[in-house]
Amino acid sequence: MKTFSLDEAQSLLPVLESLLKRAIEGKRVAEEKETKLQELRQRIFLSGGMQVNVVSVMRQRAEIDKLVQQAKDAVAEIDSIGVQVKDLDTGLLDFPCIIDSEIVLLCWKMGESRIDFWHTVDAGFRGRQPLDERFGRDKPDRPN
Repeated sequence: MKTFSLDEAQSLLPVLESLLKRAIEGKRVAEEKETKLQELRQRIFLSGGMQVNVVSVMRQRAEIDKLVQQAKDAVAEIDSIGVQVKDLDTGLLDFPCIIDSEIVLLCWKMGESRIDFWHTVDAGFRGRQPLDERFGRDKPDRPN
């Protein structure tokens, strides 16, 4: 498992945010298109059948498949970097990090300007805590 320092994780945020946006947008548009196809199926069922432009429906299905693959590819790229996608809908990422000889997770959520939180592997998002001096941030000033 790859581990990251806070600085390494922070430096990856622009690239990861771009990949995450691509995945989220692909998923969102695919879900919208899938909902429209479901509505069409429902209309066909309720009316006992109807004429449908099969080519158009097949084109829409292909677009959905392409968007889903786009989202999967973006998530796979994030995963290949060593970062964990915890929740695609909210844009939640975790970065494995070693602190005090223990693996913990630096935690970042889409919309946050920088990584400010961490949690243990078992605690999850609800166990998020602010970063402290062990992570190399907000170190107290040392006398000269």
